[in-house]
Amino acid sequence: MKRSIYCGNVRESSVGKEVAVCGWVHSRRDHGGVIFIDLRDREGILQIVFQPENKEVFKLAQDLRNEYVVFIKGLIRYRPDGTINPNIFTGKVELLVNSLKVLNTSPCLPFEISNYNGATEELRLKYRYLDLRRPSFQKNFIMRHRISREIRNFLNEEGFLEIETPFLTKSTPEGARDFLVPSRLQRGDFFALPQSPQLFKQILMVAGFDKYYQIAKCFRDENLRSDRQFEFTQVDIEMSFADEEDIMNIVERMLVRVFKVLLNFEVKIPFERISYADAILRYGSDKPDTRFKVEIKDFTEEFKDVKFGVFSSAILNGKIVRGLCIPRGINYSRVEIDRLTKFVGDYGAKGLAWMKITGTGAESNIVKYFKEDEIKMIVSKFNAKPGDLVVFLADDEKVVVQGLGALRLKVGKKCGLIDKNKFNFLWVVDFPLMEWNEEEHRWQSLHHPFTAPKCSQNSLTKENVNEAKARAYDIVLNGVELGGGSIRIHKSDVQKNIFDVLNITEEFAKEKFNFLLEALSYGAPPHGGVALGFDRLCALILREESIREVIAFPKTQKGMDILLDAPSQVSDKQLKELGLQVIL
Repeated sequence: MKRSIYCGNVRESSVGKEVAVCGWVHSRRDHGGVIFIDLRDREGILQIVFQPENKEVFKLAQDLRNEYVVFIKGLIRYRPDGTINPNIFTGKVELLVNSLKVLNTSPCLPFEISNYNGATEELRLKYRYLDLRRPSFQKNFIMRHRISREIRNFLNEEGFLEIETPFLTKSTPEGARDFLVPSRLQRGDFFALPQSPQLFKQILMVAGFDKYYQIAKCFRDENLRSDRQFEFTQVDIEMSFADEEDIMNIVERMLVRVFKVLLNFEVKIPFERISYADAILRYGSDKPDTRFKVEIKDFTEEFKDVKFGVFSSAILNGKIVRGLCIPRGINYSRVEIDRLTKFVGDYGAKGLAWMKITGTGAESNIVKYFKEDEIKMIVSKFNAKPGDLVVFLADDEKVVVQGLGALRLKVGKKCGLIDKNKFNFLWVVDFPLMEWNEEEHRWQSLHHPFTAPKCSQNSLTKENVNEAKARAYDIVLNGVELGGGSIRIHKSDVQKNIFDVLNITEEFAKEKFNFLLEALSYGAPPHGGVALGFDRLCALILREESIREVIAFPKTQKGMDILLDAPSQVSDKQLKELGLQVIL
């Protein structure tokens, strides 16, 4: 019992040949004494024909039902005229059966194995082994395999070494919440699952492996949504004796190769570069979607003396005013504008000022507070056309940025401005080195504490940290942060200085990072790297909305594995061995 070809790989070149196929019965039809089934395997579907002349086989075929597992031998022939199916690759041929063996049966399924089933996500995850049989789903994972293969091929050709790093590591601060693993042999102590191989890949650079990569499993205990999972995969790359341009060049050429080989899509390089400050100003996001040209404009300087008190008083109190021009195409009734106002209210905005642009100027209940030349300035700055709607937010910078950034994306989708056939890559650079944590009243690293500053070696202090930029870079694709990286700190004295600014004491640094600090003191080379979200890359290539559609066994949004019913309780014996007690 050996398969000679996959069902989905049969073509006209096989006509006249005896083949052996196996798979699942996708559907069964009885047409006037001749039985047809569609047989499915991971490569596709092949039409199988049972004729009554072969009595023994025909009798077995009468009992076939959906999802029965069968082994079939027979002759490949052309389909009769008028029966060709142009929707499948095997649509011109069929298999005439001469032998059939039923390998297993199946009861009625909880949902249909098709690309159009309406099963809930919970039901799909409970019966994931059935969900994974769906043809479109299997194509996702075949493509995922091909993407990882192409990435490996490229990096291998570029002289990178694939090196595995441990899963059982040390819990360190300055990141998401760790998954902890209790130690049986050192009771009371814990390993942590790695949030990334960050520390290990830096140590590999110290060890002299100047080009490292790994398609690595990472773990973060954080709230889940469509682009988050407890465990995820990243393409991890690190290089010694390299600067930002070297690393960005490698990533660009790797993505060019992946998109060309797998999608026959020409990605143009170099990618656009945009500063963090410019991204926040123009798009209200550090991961801007540039597939449509609507941009945010700042009016803080122009509006500081206007008669409209909402704007002028806000500016006087240190707030900002920015606006967005929504292109014509939607009927902007007061009801619709009220909906937009409510939408930005979810981001903390107290209101949304607006003007409808007309052939003679503007209309709204606030136009009377603006001079004619001020209206012309607004129209000119936006290059607004009659029928456009101009909206403004006046508030703290964070509220304005988040509100208009989210509104821009909402408008892009609602107005049909986003070309879904585009793949727009860009790099965001010149990030702040640190950000202020209001809850803890301290500075924290915007990326991670091992990121090199752009300023000179030890000139960074707590007094000037708000001005410091990082040698960091994020890669963005269609408004999704695909990954990021930085040039690392390779001198222990600079690393200690960063810890000091972060209020990480010498004792705490030694407890958590002594292995790295010590490694950096032994002739560490300059180095840097990048990590790309592999699940996100696959989802974007396959145009899936959620990374759960490209992960074989994902968790639900509540962090449950309902296939295995995990997490679950463990026995008292297991807890006792670990010296643990569960307190609810």
